[in-house]
Formats: sequence, structure tokens, C-alpha cells
Amino acid sequence: MEIIKNIFFSVYNILWGDLIQIPLPGGSTLGLSLLVLILIPSGIYFTFRTKFLPFRLFPEMLKIAVEKKNRSQKGAISGMQALIISTATRVGMGNLVGVVAAISAGGAGAVFWMWITALLGSSTAFAEATLAQIYKEKDPLYGGYRGGPAYYIHHLFCGKKAPGKRSIIAILFALSGLICWCGISQVIGNSVSSAFENAFRIPPLYTTILLVIVAAVIVLRKNATVKVLDIVVPVMAGFYFLLTIFIIIKNAGQLPSVFQRIFSEALGFRQMAAGGFGAVIMNGAKRGLFSNEAGSGSAPCAAAAAEISHPAKEGLLQAFGVFIDTIVICSCSAMIMLLTPMDLTAGLSGMDLLQTSMQYHMGETGVIFIAVILWLFSFSTFIGILFYARSNVAYLFGDNWLSQTLYKLLALVMLFVGGLAAYTFVWDLGDIGIGLMTIFNMIALIPLSRQAVESLKDYESMKKK
Repeated sequence: MEIIKNIFFSVYNILWGDLIQIPLPGGSTLGLSLLVLILIPSGIYFTFRTKFLPFRLFPEMLKIAVEKKNRSQKGAISGMQALIISTATRVGMGNLVGVVAAISAGGAGAVFWMWITALLGSSTAFAEATLAQIYKEKDPLYGGYRGGPAYYIHHLFCGKKAPGKRSIIAILFALSGLICWCGISQVIGNSVSSAFENAFRIPPLYTTILLVIVAAVIVLRKNATVKVLDIVVPVMAGFYFLLTIFIIIKNAGQLPSVFQRIFSEALGFRQMAAGGFGAVIMNGAKRGLFSNEAGSGSAPCAAAAAEISHPAKEGLLQAFGVFIDTIVICSCSAMIMLLTPMDLTAGLSGMDLLQTSMQYHMGETGVIFIAVILWLFSFSTFIGILFYARSNVAYLFGDNWLSQTLYKLLALVMLFVGGLAAYTFVWDLGDIGIGLMTIFNMIALIPLSRQAVESLKDYESMKKK
């Protein structure tokens, strides 16, 4: 067992550890992990290939998001529903725990670098979602469509899918996804039970049992996931956004100093002198990448399920999803903390930092609110990742209910175990899984990117006509 743990930690360090160290003025170093070295240049590449899509086509993203949806395929979901599913997993714990961790380790300047990674990542999200649409298949079990990176990776290496024929890279991607989502399930269980124990003094066992029962009722039903997320995601994200707007308006006089702090720390004038500039950049970039998931291949599993008139339209919707996640929701979490007097938060980190900030703004009600919103964010993440898992399970084991149900039961067990105790080894599986997913996804995404760009050109040409 110890050997297996050592192997996993070695893989973790290769993916997320500082692979390259760049010296900076003031004695600081800029540590670059393998994932950052892959995703940031890829984001820049796709941004140029799509002619700065996040800025140029933002009005078109909004237009597509509100247009009327028509579905002819039974069981299919709309492009907007696919966006809601992917948003459910993006707007998860990363928007609370992830932002807190970024600010705790990198200060206010980390927020700026989260924004930059989101703007770059939205072009990557466009490319992978568009390819997922191009190579989607009909889903004989759930109805509608299915697909994702495993399917376009398969097409790249094996051509048209045939019975019994599989791509090794696609298999590795699908396995990495299933491992990742099992690890995340345990993190979700522990985060929710811990938050409710702190806020309401409810023993973790009771919280966990209730969480697993509610989750089981939804995920074990054939098509309940989309219906539930259609309600939960807009409500929780909208309510969290409105509360933040209230806090911002209440503290409007502090906004200039907050933005000055973000930009000054991001550009590292003080940090460079103190030797912490590298931490500012890397904590913002890493947490931004982990939060918006662009390039990891998760969201395309939902994007492929959409019935939409043009592949590029789903790509634009998923690019918009990155904007919602990082520019809007992550910024909400950041503002809650940065609008709190620094003397109250000095020395705090983790959820203590966020709970203290909410207590300052809203009293004891704020602590309760964070517990409830974390429950909703985490719960929607769990429901969303099991929707993602459908296509990967089908690619690995074929179209049968047994394999689909067994994986759901495994995820529910992990949710239960995580609610009772924190096993850091299993938690690291989530980080390792998403790292491996990203590598296998990018192996196909770069060679196939031409098709995504051509799809965008075709869509823009149609719009002009």
C-alpha cells in the first residue's frame, strides 16, 4: 500500500508541483507546474486562433444563452441546459474553497491572475465543447446524445467508432475522469458535513446520511439530474450573486482601495520586494485553472449531450460558462473577503477566512449562509459530475445499465465515506485525475483544433448571410 501511495504522490508532484523554477527579483521564484505549462500556452494559442473570441463574441454568447430552445430528439437537452450542468460543476467548491485558498496563499493579487486564466481558458473551453458537439453520438440508454473527449480522442486515433474498438488514450482519459470524480465525491461529503457541524453543531453522520439519500434519489433515476440542476443552479448562483452585490453596495466606498490592492499585488511591486511574487501568480493561475476546468475535458461531456443548431453555438455557451464561473462567481467570493477589514482577517486562512468575512458583513447569519450555500454548491457539483460520468462509463463498458448503476453506487459510497472522515490520499485522486484528464484531452485538442476554428468561421459566415 505504501508503494502505491508513493507512486500517486510522485504523479501528483509531476502534475501540480513546481516542475520549473524561474528566479525573480527580490529573491522570489516563479514555480511552474506541468498543468500550468500546458494550459496557459494552450489558452493563449486558442485565444489567437479564435481571434480573441472572449472579447469579440461576448455579445453573441449572451444572445445564444437567451434564445428559444427547440428539441426534436427525445431525451436530448438544450444548449442552455448543458451550460447549466457544466456550471453546476464549475460553480462548485472551487468558487468558495478554491478562492479562499488562492487569497490565503497569494493575497489579493491572486484574484487578478484568476481573471487572466479565465479569459484565456474560455477560448480553450470553446474548442473542446465544439469538438464534443462535432463528434457526439446518440445515447441508446438515456436518450438524446452523448460524447466528450473520449469520443473525439477515439476519432483522432481510431477513426469511426466500431464495436469492440477502443483507443488507449481515450480509455486513459475516461478512467482518469472516473477516478477524479470519485475523489471529488469524497471531498464534497467532507466539506458539507464539516460546514454543517460548524454552523449548526449537527453530527457529521446525520448530515452525511441525509446528503447521500437525497443524492441517491436523484442520480439513480433515469433523467432527474437535468431537472434538478435546472432549478438549483440558477437559484443558488443568482442568490449568491445578489447577496454579494448587496455587500458591495454597502461597502462601495472601499471599492477603489480593494481594486488598487488587487492590481498592485498582482503586478507584484510589494511582493517582488518581499520575495512572494511567484506565489501571487501561481496561486491565482492554479486556482483559476482548477475552478473553471477549461481544458480538463469535463464540461465537453455535458456539451456533447446538447441538441443545438450549430456546434460552435455550444462552444460559445461553454466559453460563457467560464466567464460566469470565474469572472462573476469567483469574484463574488473574493469581494466578500477583500471588503473585510484586514485586521480582522490577518493570519486567517481556509474557510475560517471566509466565515469571518461573512460574520463581519452579516453577523451569525453569515456563517449559516456559507454553510447552506456550500451545501448547494457541493451538491450540484456531485449531481453534475455523475452526468459527466455517463459517457465515460459507456465508452469503457458499453451501453448497459449495470455499469452505469455500479459507478453511481461507488460515487455514493465515496460521498458517504468522505462525510465521516477526511482521507487526504483519496482526495489527491481528484487532483491527479483532473491532471491526467487534462493531459490526455490536450493530446487530441491541439491536433483537432482546426475543426473547431473552421466551425466558428462557418457559424460567423452564416450569421453574416
